Amino acid sequence: MNNIKGIILDYGGTLDTDGVHWFHIFREVYAAHLPQVNEEQLREAYVYGERYLATHRVIEPTDDFLAMLQKKVRIQLTVLETGNEALAAAIATQCDERVRTHLIQTRQVLDALTARYPLVLVSNFYGNIHSVLRSYGLDGYFKEIVESAVVGIRKPDPQIFALGVEALGLQPSEVLVVGDSYGKDIAPAHSLGCHTVWVKGKGWEKKEESNDTSCADAVITALPQMLDII
Repeated sequence: MNNIKGIILDYGGTLDTDGVHWFHIFREVYAAHLPQVNEEQLREAYVYGERYLATHRVIEPTDDFLAMLQKKVRIQLTVLETGNEALAAAIATQCDERVRTHLIQTRQVLDALTARYPLVLVSNFYGNIHSVLRSYGLDGYFKEIVESAVVGIRKPDPQIFALGVEALGLQPSEVLVVGDSYGKDIAPAHSLGCHTVWVKGKGWEKKEESNDTSCADAVITALPQMLDII
């Protein structure tokens, strides 16, 4: 990967949780507040919430991550037929605090990367990624942001990464893509000819898929490890 001239980064699960899928974050926090809710019930509520948000305009462009989390949790609690506004706020706040703590190390990595490479963010998001980045002090790191809700293309469609490559003004072979999802980040970016680093944590994908590393140039378990690779 000596010819890398630019980097594309995923956001959710990559910059904010070090490869841990957000379902597992919710599972930990729910266990503290609603221990009677089992994993299967929460999984159903989580999937319903994500599908609902994909088809209904609930998230506003001005929503930061905490506001977005509160809306997500409200939907999940409705499916679970339990909880109230105070509980939704408590769960969302605990998740937000976890992200803020984690982003301390993420900023250190981004500081090191921006000293050497132009960065572009490519993310499946709800139209509010600019507000999220701004609230966390991450908005100044990226040359451009390619957000699925804005461009009308969602991962795993490789074309969303093609837009990121175009924003860098480089050839795919000169671009490194870093993401936590093998199926949505690594495989489609690899199909374009990009280099790839997989932040492999506790993912959502099926076990047999997550054991495949053929499309990844490197596999890491924490974002700071990529500084040793490039």
